[in-house]
Amino acid sequence: MDDLPKKLRQLRLSRHMNQTQLAKAVGVSKSLIASFETGRLVPKEDTAKALDKLLNSGDRLQQLSKDGREDRRPWLRSWAEHERRAMLLRCWDLSIIPGLLQREAYMRELFGTIPANKNRVDDLVRIRLARQAAVFDRDEPVELSCLIGETALHQGTREVLKDQLAYLVDASHQPNIRIRIVPDRGVSLHPGLGGPLSLATLSDGRRIAYLDDQLRGRMATTADDIIELEWAWEVINELSLSTVQSRDLILRLIDEHK
Repeated sequence: MDDLPKKLRQLRLSRHMNQTQLAKAVGVSKSLIASFETGRLVPKEDTAKALDKLLNSGDRLQQLSKDGREDRRPWLRSWAEHERRAMLLRCWDLSIIPGLLQREAYMRELFGTIPANKNRVDDLVRIRLARQAAVFDRDEPVELSCLIGETALHQGTREVLKDQLAYLVDASHQPNIRIRIVPDRGVSLHPGLGGPLSLATLSDGRRIAYLDDQLRGRMATTADDIIELEWAWEVINELSLSTVQSRDLILRLIDEHK
């Protein structure tokens, strides 16, 4: 995927222009063009439009500039967009299987428990399946590390749960997916009891967190919040079984459903 500094420089050189010439043609300073090409600054809408017109690049620089401005203000993007762009995803849920690892039958059963979803379960399932595809069906697979409370492995009707658990076992064999279970017994109070947590690390190293709830959830983007939430995730991680132990536990539960 193109980024703005690389694309702008590529377009400028293809027109055999130096930074001074491009700056003069657009009506800005050479230092501003240099800042765009090093990624220190992002063109404003009118400047990006002028660059596109001069370099005959359609609206490419305008779109890249828009993306760049949103990246500097991550709250403007939805969590699903950050998820799709992430290189590393870490998630925790105490009582249900995390959305990225849910099977369709499990989704339908889960969404169906909420009265307000009565007439929109199909739409919710479609959205969640599309979200999964956006994360997993890409050239560079995401690294996914999920912590799941043992309680979640017991929630659901027999056939749906058996299918879901079997899928977790299959997914755990993928080289880019790690699934670890936090046991119910022998574990003291921990920050994960406060609710679901997801952390996304983007290609430029920035991290964004998402805290789920009964309504819409919310994102955390400030450095202090991210550090606190990453510490919370690490505490939960320390309480979890190894990936092999977790897989063995899931397999034992599948056997119980035979």
